[in-house]
Amino acid sequence: MSMVERQLIARDITDPRVIEVMRRVLRHRFVPEDIRTAAYDDRPLPIGYRQTISQPYVVAYMTQALRLAPGARVLEIGTGSGYQTAVLAELADTVYSIEIVPPLAARAAATLAELGYDNVRLREGDGYAGWPEAAPFDAIMVTAAPDHVPQPLVDQLAVGGRMIIPVGDDRQTLTVLTRTDDGVTEEAVLPVLFVPMTGEAERR
Repeated sequence: MSMVERQLIARDITDPRVIEVMRRVLRHRFVPEDIRTAAYDDRPLPIGYRQTISQPYVVAYMTQALRLAPGARVLEIGTGSGYQTAVLAELADTVYSIEIVPPLAARAAATLAELGYDNVRLREGDGYAGWPEAAPFDAIMVTAAPDHVPQPLVDQLAVGGRMIIPVGDDRQTLTVLTRTDDGVTEEAVLPVLFVPMTGEAERR
């Protein structure tokens, strides 16, 4: 698939498991029918309700940054179209995903079920507080940008676990947090532009 060769391998996507999954998950199944001809373009695409599906490179980059083991339990904040969810589900044991926009949650749930992803637990709601009853998580991915890192998400990260999250207002920085026995480390890794996190994140 030229998307993988040109947009991922030609850059800095080197994890063979991530590369294989990006070949396998069909991005066009997760975008609205009227823009499916652009499904494999190197850019984000609108999916309605002022939300987007991230460009393939960003999906692969964020996935690679989590360093997922096959038995990982992952929390995703912002299901959106379900494309990133499917990529995570191919690599992890279980994905818990939360979407704040009800029609997107319903559409993603239907798409993921149709494609046979039975290891995804999806619910509609505000992801700021995470999914405490299912914590701790080996990895957490946030696909909408708050202006700060939500503490409830940090608290739900297992020791040794990694979280990747875009942080900022108009322009954001992808930040990787790693929980250690001594606390949490942070590393800024990539400038990005994501839709803002809504709900509780706006009130903090």
